[in-house]
Amino acid sequence: MDNSYDPPARFSSAIDQLHELVTAQTGMCDFGPADYLPGLRALLLSMDYDPQFTEMGRRFAWGEVVNTLKGRAHAFDAMKANPGFDRHAIVAPVVITGVPRTGTTALHRLLAVDPRFQGLQTWLLDSPMPRPPLDTWGEYPEFRKSAAVIEARYAQAPQKRAAHHIAADEIHECCMLLRQQFVSNILSCMFSSASYDAWWQSTSEAPAYAYYRRCVALIGSSEPDKRWLLKNPGHIDNLDLLFAVFPDARVIQTHRDPAKAVPSLVSLLMQLAGVMEVPERMELRGKVMLQREVAKWSNAVQRCDKVRESHPGQVLDVVHADFHANPMQVVERIYDFIGWDIPDATRAGLAQRIEEKPELAHGVHRYSIGDYGMSEDEAREPFADYIARFDLLEKKT
Repeated sequence: MDNSYDPPARFSSAIDQLHELVTAQTGMCDFGPADYLPGLRALLLSMDYDPQFTEMGRRFAWGEVVNTLKGRAHAFDAMKANPGFDRHAIVAPVVITGVPRTGTTALHRLLAVDPRFQGLQTWLLDSPMPRPPLDTWGEYPEFRKSAAVIEARYAQAPQKRAAHHIAADEIHECCMLLRQQFVSNILSCMFSSASYDAWWQSTSEAPAYAYYRRCVALIGSSEPDKRWLLKNPGHIDNLDLLFAVFPDARVIQTHRDPAKAVPSLVSLLMQLAGVMEVPERMELRGKVMLQREVAKWSNAVQRCDKVRESHPGQVLDVVHADFHANPMQVVERIYDFIGWDIPDATRAGLAQRIEEKPELAHGVHRYSIGDYGMSEDEAREPFADYIARFDLLEKKT
């Protein structure tokens, strides 16, 4: 890691140092409206108070904050350099959401086979700008930096490839833009951050969604007529805010037994925990995290249900077991829902990806809820009505 990412002795006293570092590395000093500062301050204070970092963990956490602020600086620099970037309407974007680990990523990447869609590639989330022609991406230092950072993370935790593989040139999640407002669930998942988590859960993400909408317009401004394909599990907790910025969105909500999905999420999040914090904290960290994630996502499902009532016909349900058993049938339902046909060439591409199963190319993600001090029945209890409505209990044969 670059020495410029050496962490300060005290994070909460380093907010000026952070901005100076980003400006020195990027030449950019416009960070947009100051409404991101309360979240940044809360995060830095939490980093002093909550985690028991390893030396590597302190460096990694500081690097994440630096890179997140860099992304924001890149966005506002690109907005200034491209006046009128948001003059085109974003029409009926297709948005995939649902409790994490319910098949959102597999479905997202499958639908992205259709060239009529555009999406948010990882490197453009790190450095928002109008999307350049594909054959030029390798010429951009921002692309090469994103690829290098991803590989460095996998070097620290190789097992993450099987659980959730990402690449600089592949589509990724909206949360990577939302976090650049520093009011984001994803920022409280990297390491122990109870004080930031408490602050975040009492704060509206409306400014983050306004920023996110502008960044989507910016990235897509080079192809404004292409339909958007977006994905983020966290949208179920803010479906009202999503519809506020994209009133005609077509939302696909995925569903899976929470006693399978939520422990899978915790297993994924725990894979860097040993790098971030001292080993003595790992067992309790996993147990605390599972309790937190069960509570968070059961509440998110209930919030989502209430918003859905105000948007009839705009949300399509996809059960994970149905998608697993017959993906093409589910795809056909989705295309009917979004009002598109499936051209022969696209159908062939979809069928090829289904057959190849690239999600399994890096191995199988294995985990056990028992590792985190909770039974399946205990994990399901807060989701009881949700599980019954979508018949999510896996059938035993």
